[in-house]
Amino acid sequence: MAFSIFGKREPKTTDPVQPEAQRPDAPKTEQPRGLFDRMKQAVTRTRESLNQSLSSIAALTREIDVASLDDLELALLASDIGSNTTNDILTRLRDRALNQGISDGAQLKTLLKSEILRILNSVDKPVAHPAAPPEVIMLVGVNGTGKTTTSGKLAALYRRPTPTHPDGRSVLLCAADTFRAAAIEQLEVWAQRSSVDLIKTRQGGDPSAALFDALTAAKARSISVLLVDTAGRLHTKSDLMKELDKMRRTAERLVPGSPHQTLLVIDATTGQNGLQQARLFTEAAHVTGIVLTKLDGSAKGGIVVAIAHELGLPVRFVGIGEKLEDLIPFDPTTFTDSLLD
Repeated sequence: MAFSIFGKREPKTTDPVQPEAQRPDAPKTEQPRGLFDRMKQAVTRTRESLNQSLSSIAALTREIDVASLDDLELALLASDIGSNTTNDILTRLRDRALNQGISDGAQLKTLLKSEILRILNSVDKPVAHPAAPPEVIMLVGVNGTGKTTTSGKLAALYRRPTPTHPDGRSVLLCAADTFRAAAIEQLEVWAQRSSVDLIKTRQGGDPSAALFDALTAAKARSISVLLVDTAGRLHTKSDLMKELDKMRRTAERLVPGSPHQTLLVIDATTGQNGLQQARLFTEAAHVTGIVLTKLDGSAKGGIVVAIAHELGLPVRFVGIGEKLEDLIPFDPTTFTDSLLD
């Protein structure tokens, strides 16, 4: 039987896992930075690699010609944009070089930015939120990508006030990863940090049963957003996909049209391996968007572009650090400007 572990919305002040800012001895928090500054810092390693290559190309010749564009290929591949996407970008840049001419490195960077932005904008469609709550969001992906951590950070993000939701949105977490040892306990900690309730069952229990109870509770409490943390591994890949499909059917039965979003969590440091994971889950779990974690620790930020180009999926959020607030909405223009500043 699944149950709620928290009876109150806010944790007690004596709770051992209070957020840093609430502890008397906690250091002063830094002033919040803008989205561009945070994104720019997150893609520092990828940006430095690309800018170094672009500077080298511009230094070799006064005019950027077809031959010098070939040197750009290695830089794009190193950032994990991928061979297919790189070929597409370079083909369009070569056409521009032949037809219009590219006079210098600054113009090359401008045209490269426009090509990357074109790819990202092509899949950046607005999220279709349901007319009535709850909005059900499933998080899927292999173990180790940061799925449970992302669930907690998303809960905190949705609870923050916004122009459309001045009081924030009410959130409920569902611990449906009953296979991995300590997954439930880990999500309990994140639920307390995010000040949201959690529906759980015992380890080894039926994930769909936990989801059933969470959906029932979300409807009864008029919760705005239900976040569902799912398993990343079962005995076989086939078992995992069957379980995810069962959970989708359970959600649809109780809340027609749900899950409204299925977000695949990918570790940015895995690069092209993450793209292979995306292909697997997209086919079986009806993925609607990507959460890219650990972007701040990777020089492979180009995977964002490969995901958009090869899978037609938008990146919805990116993880840029370890703190509760270090999950930010993804914006194509901000990302592109940060990558090629």
